Amino acid sequence: MDKILEAVVMSSYPNNVKQGLVRRVIEAAKQPMDSEQCWSMLELSTKLYLTGDTKYKREIGKEVLEVYGHYHPEEFEEFFNVRFLLSLLQEGYGPLGKRSHYVLDYIQLGLQFVMESPSASSIFSLLRIEVLRKVCERPSPKQCAKISKLLTQHPQCIPTGKHQLLFCQQLIRCIGQFQCVSEGEEEIMEFLEQVNKVSGLLQRIWRTQTSAILPSLKELFTIISSTEEQEAPSNALASVVQFVPLELMDGVIRNLTNDDSITDVQMMMAIGRMIDWVSWPLGKNIDKWIIALLKGLAAVKKFSILIEVTLSKIEKVFSKLLYPIVREGALSVLQYMLLSFQHSHEAFHLLLPHIPRLVASLKKEDSNSATSSLEQLAELIHCMFFRFSGFPDLYEPVLEAVKALPIPNEDRIKHLLGQNAWTSQKNELACFYPRLASKSETGKIGLINLGNTCYMNSIIQSLFMASDFRHSVLNSTEGNSQPLMTKLQWLFAFLEHSQRPAISPESFLSASWPPWFTPGAQQDCSEYLKYLLDRLHEEEKTGKRIYQKLKESSLMSQAVEHHYLNKTLIEKMFGGKMMTKIRCLKCLNVSSREEAFTDLSLAFPPSDRNVRGSTSILPVEEIGPQFIDPPENAGQLMGSPWIQRKAPMASDSAAPSMLVETLGFQEPGEAASPISGNDVGVDAAKDPLSAFGEQACAPKDSRSVPDLINYFLSPERLTAENKYHCEKCASLQDAEKVAELTEGPHYLILTLLRFSFDPRTMKRKKILDNVSIPVVLKLPILVAPEETEEVCQHGKDGAVPGSGFMSVVYDLCSVVVHSGISSESGHYYCYSRECTDTIPHGPAQDGVPKPASDKQLDFEIQWYLFNDTRVSFSSFESVSNVTSFFPKDTAYVLFYRQRPGRQSCLLHEALAEAGRLHGEPSLHKDLMEAISKDNILFLQEQEKEARNRAAYISALPKSPLWWRDLDRDKDDDSSSGGCSPAAGGGGSGSFHGLVF
Repeated sequence: MDKILEAVVMSSYPNNVKQGLVRRVIEAAKQPMDSEQCWSMLELSTKLYLTGDTKYKREIGKEVLEVYGHYHPEEFEEFFNVRFLLSLLQEGYGPLGKRSHYVLDYIQLGLQFVMESPSASSIFSLLRIEVLRKVCERPSPKQCAKISKLLTQHPQCIPTGKHQLLFCQQLIRCIGQFQCVSEGEEEIMEFLEQVNKVSGLLQRIWRTQTSAILPSLKELFTIISSTEEQEAPSNALASVVQFVPLELMDGVIRNLTNDDSITDVQMMMAIGRMIDWVSWPLGKNIDKWIIALLKGLAAVKKFSILIEVTLSKIEKVFSKLLYPIVREGALSVLQYMLLSFQHSHEAFHLLLPHIPRLVASLKKEDSNSATSSLEQLAELIHCMFFRFSGFPDLYEPVLEAVKALPIPNEDRIKHLLGQNAWTSQKNELACFYPRLASKSETGKIGLINLGNTCYMNSIIQSLFMASDFRHSVLNSTEGNSQPLMTKLQWLFAFLEHSQRPAISPESFLSASWPPWFTPGAQQDCSEYLKYLLDRLHEEEKTGKRIYQKLKESSLMSQAVEHHYLNKTLIEKMFGGKMMTKIRCLKCLNVSSREEAFTDLSLAFPPSDRNVRGSTSILPVEEIGPQFIDPPENAGQLMGSPWIQRKAPMASDSAAPSMLVETLGFQEPGEAASPISGNDVGVDAAKDPLSAFGEQACAPKDSRSVPDLINYFLSPERLTAENKYHCEKCASLQDAEKVAELTEGPHYLILTLLRFSFDPRTMKRKKILDNVSIPVVLKLPILVAPEETEEVCQHGKDGAVPGSGFMSVVYDLCSVVVHSGISSESGHYYCYSRECTDTIPHGPAQDGVPKPASDKQLDFEIQWYLFNDTRVSFSSFESVSNVTSFFPKDTAYVLFYRQRPGRQSCLLHEALAEAGRLHGEPSLHKDLMEAISKDNILFLQEQEKEARNRAAYISALPKSPLWWRDLDRDKDDDSSSGGCSPAAGGGGSGSFHGLVF
């Protein structure tokens, strides 16, 4: 019969014909037959099943085996013996030998017919040994799945005792080597099914033998923490973790993070590979285990590991949000990584280039999963904006992308940041400031934040960018007599010559610290600036004069020399004078007092007072003073100090002009008014400033810096409880008080008084009004009548005939921005540019240099953005628009530099002459040596850091260029997040690219 069956199967008849003949043979096999015939049929069916080259032949073999197992059990048991099975498992079958793929299927098929036989126990014992041996040989995923299927169906064959634990560990090692070599979706789904079968067997064993769980997990950790593997272990290991009971998580994580035998490199390798598991599509609770381990590392203060892993893996985690199948877990991990990484903006900034494209992709997907993820992502982004403010140029595209999504309130943001921080002790992370490999591309150097010291950093950078002040400080020789000035000189010298990307101002902070400031708390940068300038001024008053060099060089006349040598550096650079006059309204007697100032504190007009915008360009003639209550004969009081400075009502057609002007801005559609004489040109067609008219100027109803200055200079009525005691009347009388500028400072510092005390909350609240900032400002300075006549004859400085006032032009050079809603919190950063007199000038007329063009003054000077350690290129457009994009980011302190003019020409000439004589500031020997030594030390630190980081991250798998499919038209090979393609190949948009 076996010969007939073999002839039929091997014949060339159609399958349907063969099937009929085979059916007859099988029916005949159900009848009693001798043992020899049974053996022949069993041998033939075994041969067909194990070596058949078609599925049809194997099916015939299977069917015949099943018939003989049912109808001839004794012969089948005799044939299916231990020795035969051992030979199959160890040597294979027939010409294929060990390459036979169906041995395990054959054994599983035959086992069902010998379960009750006397030889069953011997077969089970054999299989317990042999499956362990097979697993130790690292079979393929397919063979491993067959072993798992066999043991799941016949648990009697699972190794027991010590062998069971070894079997679990070896099975995990097998999973660690699984690789899917095909990129077809069907093959990938088959691979995932195979992995699930293997990990399912582990789950079955762990359910009955819980003592095997922890040793199995220890083996898993050994695999993923290994630094010796040539190839990274398979992400299929994620399938193992999903079956570990969550109640064991705390104990497992605690044991891992407190195990001293695990090195930092091993721990980082392990958590890095676990994070890669977020791409495993069938895993459950993977995100919970990853987050738990990250939290465990934070609990034992392994911050360096957390930082390295976060920076190397966060982009890959972010990329998985593209795939709905793994999106939920990836978003959980991403949320924790970002919300816990609070010491630095580095992690968040790695994602900035990719957020707009991901948001666009999720919007296009338009699914419930995508909508939910978008809302959570937007919440996360706003948390990062809140925590790391001061990067408007970087954040604008991201803000634009998420503008239509819900914005969380501040309490929610603080809650999220508070519950996810690695530590509540900020000083524990002080040494982990952002690592910058080299100087900023700007060539400028940042300042390390020493714990809420951004208020100091922004002020120092603004002072450093005030080039005249910087040169004077660097040229200072008054060492011992001015210790604070010496420390500032050292700080400026390092900012000028250090090779470090950022330096620590710790020494200067301790020397300039106001005694009432609370360590570690946010402070008012304006308050710090006032204290610093006052300290430097008072210190110099008791020491040597910084302009002694000018005296020795005999560049000045004795009168001028006496005038300037009697001033401190702070007075020369930032000092101005103001005349305060009070007029009794009964006797019209005027008392006056002149006082010095280093900054003007500008209050906001009451909300019911309409202010006119600063966008129109006013003729210089209109800048003259006018009366509050104009008398019948206005001409007789042209020189009076009682000038109209209140903001005019919009409906008042005869409203007087503002005293303070901005240059180059105009309302759309409004013709520019001509300016006479040799003032700055404002022809809208020629002036480059007009190009920024719309962006830089706020709407008509908003505030402007000139509005605030005019309000500051407007008369104040002293009545009721504020009555003035008139000496002439010898009694309290109604009076008017007015302030007039009599000497403009070289650097004009304006502080916008945004913080006011709220008696209801007992806190200082912030005025968030947007204030438009002019790049060029004309300030009215009161001058002596004889000087006014002389200036008017030559048409210089915008003097108004008979008014007693002269317009002095100032260029914006720094803007300190406060981000936040309270002076006790938030963040400071600053925009700065270096305004100097080094631009080519036309021939001087009457001792006053004439600028070559305003375009050179205003637009050829590069703006920079200083935000603690980070320095980047910026623009005046960014300065002007920052509050429009980020309502809590508002200009607070402004620095303007006076252009060369009659009033300032002596100081300008002195500074220019000193610059020509001495060139770049020459630092004294000790300072130069200190900078050189520190630069050498920095190079050594870089080399050491590079070696340490290489040891840490050399084996970490790199993130693929996952965004290529999002933006096929762009070449993203040079993008910051890109590295080599992931192991396993496959397009990033493919399913294969997701999993492997």
